[in-house]
Amino acid sequence: MQTYLYDFYGELLTEHQRDIYEEFVLDDLSLSEIAQEEGISRQGVHDLVKRCDRILQGYEDKLHLLERFLHTKEKVTRIRTLSQNYQDQKEALVMAEIQAISSEILEEL
Repeated sequence: MQTYLYDFYGELLTEHQRDIYEEFVLDDLSLSEIAQEEGISRQGVHDLVKRCDRILQGYEDKLHLLERFLHTKEKVTRIRTLSQNYQDQKEALVMAEIQAISSEILEEL
């Protein structure tokens, strides 16, 4: 979840916050490794990562971009499944469901 939040809202962090958060979340460095590299305490790195988590979650709580993305992704996956199984089902029913799902997606955009 941290990675998704960072993908959506990471650019809203300061450059320093982004650098440390990327090292911890994306590069999978330990707090000690980052602290040594950045010349700050391990606790300082921990506090910054937690602060970034709160900031990113705060953006999601207000904007819901990740929630919308995941919801749309589920619908597109459903459309893909329907189209892959198209020949195994009745044509009219499949097309009706695909149209209904795609209409929902368009309304949400």
